[in-house]
Amino acid sequence: MALSWPQRVELVLFAAAFLCGAVAAAALTRTQGSFSGSCPLYGVAALNGSSLALSHPSAPSLCYFVAGASGLLALYCLLLLLFWVYSSCIEDSHRGPLGLRIALAISALAAFLLLVTACILRFGTSCLCKSIISLSAVTSCPEAQKISWTPPGTAVQFYSNLHNAETASWVNLVLWCVILVLQAVQWKMETAPCPPLAKRDSEWSSETDALFGPRPPHY
Repeated sequence: MALSWPQRVELVLFAAAFLCGAVAAAALTRTQGSFSGSCPLYGVAALNGSSLALSHPSAPSLCYFVAGASGLLALYCLLLLLFWVYSSCIEDSHRGPLGLRIALAISALAAFLLLVTACILRFGTSCLCKSIISLSAVTSCPEAQKISWTPPGTAVQFYSNLHNAETASWVNLVLWCVILVLQAVQWKMETAPCPPLAKRDSEWSSETDALFGPRPPHY
């Protein structure tokens, strides 16, 4: 079954949302791994001689939540892409009003989760950077990537990864908002009542002719 143009646009948006979610989850997981499993969001840095150290990290569950939400939404997008590609090529599948209601609920939940995760990344990174700059060892957070951390090998490209995760999350939020609007338009089109047939319409004429016979022409 050929997909309608709104569904095709929706699939393109899902593909982009999958990429954004995967980038955000991978970037944050890489950052947490560089801090030996500690979560740097909302963390506090301290000077250890001439090196920096993450003295008060956040609970690891905070980073797990952000990375997990992004990863699960990316997986959901991938599964939807595979399902609709399979349905359009092999099966004759159609999403009715009930399916659109479920899709709308999931999209609204996804947009809310992405808003929360993007805000956590934004303010968590800002809090960490303010703590680093307050030590007067560096003047900016990107500069803190160039000096040594304790233990050695810690915080490798931490700011770049956090910045990439935040950017991907905001872009992902915009994509899901567009998906939500597109699905709402489709739901409105699906549930819109059909206009009554006029007496001179061809369908009305064919049905009345079958029941009462053809009418004589009027001159």
